[in-house]
Amino acid sequence: MRRIGVAFVALVMLLSGAVPASAAAGRRVIVYYQTIYNGSTYVSPLTLTQNNTGVTDVVVGAIHLDTNSVVHLNDDPPNASKFTRMWQDLATLRSQGVHVLAFVGGAAAGSFQRLETQFDTYYPLLRNLIRTYSLSGIDLDIEEHMSNGALNKLIDALRADFGSSFLVTLAPVASELTGGGGLSGLNYDTLYRDRGAQISWFNTQFYCGWGSLSSTSGYDNIVKRGIVPASKVVAGTVTNPANCSGYVAMSTLQSTVRGLVSKYPDFGGIDGWEYFNSLPGGTSAPWQWVQQIAPVVKG
Repeated sequence: MRRIGVAFVALVMLLSGAVPASAAAGRRVIVYYQTIYNGSTYVSPLTLTQNNTGVTDVVVGAIHLDTNSVVHLNDDPPNASKFTRMWQDLATLRSQGVHVLAFVGGAAAGSFQRLETQFDTYYPLLRNLIRTYSLSGIDLDIEEHMSNGALNKLIDALRADFGSSFLVTLAPVASELTGGGGLSGLNYDTLYRDRGAQISWFNTQFYCGWGSLSSTSGYDNIVKRGIVPASKVVAGTVTNPANCSGYVAMSTLQSTVRGLVSKYPDFGGIDGWEYFNSLPGGTSAPWQWVQQIAPVVKG
């Protein structure tokens, strides 16, 4: 009788359009954190929790695996003194329940080519970075050629070393999840069939000409394809028109997200590129972007 009762409640919620708490809890509100200094001014990620924004994940980067077995965070070694406070603040966020990931790659090519051709040299460098800073996960932002086989090998190694609770995310452009072209040459349909269970979610880029969040249509096309479920599609947008083309004003973004939440109770969430200048608060109050979108995402 207890099981019938639970099922009945779930059916009533479904028919009424109510979102089960478990689905809402799974929705993510993510910010990318690359501009660590705005000029000479340090950009602290702690403002995200100090202002009770509802952020779930912060993705710091970019991590580059460079020639001669050198690791950089943007232009400097990750252990450079300029990053000491940042790592301390990110550790505080983790203690407050926020996931802290690092993203690898992005617009600067080379990291994934090296992981493909010199895996035994470069993977240990990535593994050591994750261990040194107790990261919650890694975001693979592959914007250069990489084969599916090499990516499968990388994902398998991360899972073997860090276990099932470690977050392994990818950051494809939106067209790559609808069977179209992109920046990596990867076949994402094949990737999902081969390793979908090991991928936590996709931070999907609906900007820079690869998609849009001015409506739900681009996201709908990914779900309709029937490969990657909504639960693993996080909708990525730019938080300021200075960051790339495709900026969507907050009122429009809220409307789109309401539509996605209504259509997909298991909607994966939203991410913003990037934190330091997010509108409407801009550089003086970038946390306002998260504070205004998080309640809509979480319903």
